[in-house]
Amino acid sequence: MTSHPTVALVHGAFADSSSWSATIAAIDDSGLPVVAIPNQLRGLAHDAEYVRSVLATIDGPVVLVGHSYGGAVIGEAARGADGVAALVFVAAYILDEGESIGSVLDPDEFPGGLIGPETTVARPYPQPGAPGGADVDLWIRSDRFAEVFAGDVSAAQARLMSLVQRPLSLSALNGAAAPRPAWHDLPSWALVAEQDNAIPPAGQHWMASRARSVVGTVDSSHAAMVSQPEAVTETVMEAVRSIG
Repeated sequence: MTSHPTVALVHGAFADSSSWSATIAAIDDSGLPVVAIPNQLRGLAHDAEYVRSVLATIDGPVVLVGHSYGGAVIGEAARGADGVAALVFVAAYILDEGESIGSVLDPDEFPGGLIGPETTVARPYPQPGAPGGADVDLWIRSDRFAEVFAGDVSAAQARLMSLVQRPLSLSALNGAAAPRPAWHDLPSWALVAEQDNAIPPAGQHWMASRARSVVGTVDSSHAAMVSQPEAVTETVMEAVRSIG
């Protein structure tokens, strides 16, 4: 069994594991084991089950990190995953029982989120077992991607990120959290992106406070792990240090 915790990183919607590259490199350089778990983005229960299956192959304690929709996924995936010792939410959704990422933040109470019909493209795809045998993927429009997701990275990088983004299914958007997500029982950290146009910062603070997370802030867009990787890495390492 490893004597050091493994850091496991779960990306969110409209991104992929490469978004963690700078933090992965820093953690790897520190000598800690690190793994980037690909998020399937097909549905909350399905995605959490996949992440949990990867966690089951890791010996020793795990610090589980989620960005954006990945925060909802890790809250589900860590339920029943005995090795998970701490959770880290990066510009993330932190859902409680029965909530979905489409419903948790009332836009009248927490305005400012720009993800919606005007900034996304819907593309149907076949999905056996779904009503009508199909689901719908949501993509952020390339001409709005920087504004919504990555306003503090270079224009060229934001453009590239828009072109390689992975879409989120409507099933994932509307999937409800199961009873007692893991943050009820585990220590957690939350890094709030204060210039976030995808998840309103006030909503991030509210969810983190409810989860009793140790809260930090970073002056970044939603893509904090790309534009401010040092802050993300330090938050992760705080969680690592807390479990010895």
